[in-house]
Amino acid sequence: MTTAYPTPPFPSQKQPMPGSTEAMQPRPDHGEKSYVGSGRLKGMKAIITGGDSGIGRAVAIAYAREGADVLISYLSENDDAEQVKQLVEAEGRKAVLMPGDIADSAHCRAIVQKAVDQLGGVDILVNNAAHQATFKDIGDISDDEWDRTFRTNIHAMFYLTKAVVPLMKPGRGTIINTASVNSDMPNPTLLAYATTKGAIQNFTGGLAQMLAEKGIRANAVAPGPIWTPLIPSTMSDDAVKSFGTQTPMKRPGQPAELATAYVMLADPLSSYVSGTTIAVTGGKPFI
Repeated sequence: MTTAYPTPPFPSQKQPMPGSTEAMQPRPDHGEKSYVGSGRLKGMKAIITGGDSGIGRAVAIAYAREGADVLISYLSENDDAEQVKQLVEAEGRKAVLMPGDIADSAHCRAIVQKAVDQLGGVDILVNNAAHQATFKDIGDISDDEWDRTFRTNIHAMFYLTKAVVPLMKPGRGTIINTASVNSDMPNPTLLAYATTKGAIQNFTGGLAQMLAEKGIRANAVAPGPIWTPLIPSTMSDDAVKSFGTQTPMKRPGQPAELATAYVMLADPLSSYVSGTTIAVTGGKPFI
């Protein structure tokens, strides 16, 4: 496990936000060659925000190989999104691309409507897209930056969830939110991001209770350090070089290593799993 994937130190590779998969060294593994499906999500329809890269890309690949059609929501990374679309379609599943800013409530509603129009409905909502930036002092965080982080990371989750709940069928509908180890163990240099992740965990727990009588489940996944474009585009060169060394496995996780958690939570057979957070942390306890 500790040697299955690349370990630090990593080369210098500063990127502009939001970052590109193709520019990363080493290139992340999203399960392109390794994930094998078994029909666990056959015939289901999923929305995945941030589905162009990182964790979202891995989830899209896994869902397609499990038999689901997917709508891939992303900001503006058209080349990355087109690659994911081709991977999904190679599995014989339908892929719909939806660029735009989920910080806008109207766009969130448009995402859901497009899923209805082109996929025929929504069974699974994966609220995965996130914005983060690193600051050493609270005085360096602008009002706009704070607002942007909350609108992308938690407000959009509310907008999308509110729009999909009336469309979901009892016993089949499921909502999966990407939280973080920062939910309970906040990194001070990621103050805005970590604060939203704590909100996501609370949102998920309350939502699961609210939706239980509707037969809709809500859960979260809390990743540890994962090798995605957010890392070289939002962290210092020194942090990127040593990224993942703080875990017992001494390396970052790859997006492919989270995919099974999202599949399990989406699987209708996980019918008694709601209100929980699955931590994927490379051996570091999540409390």
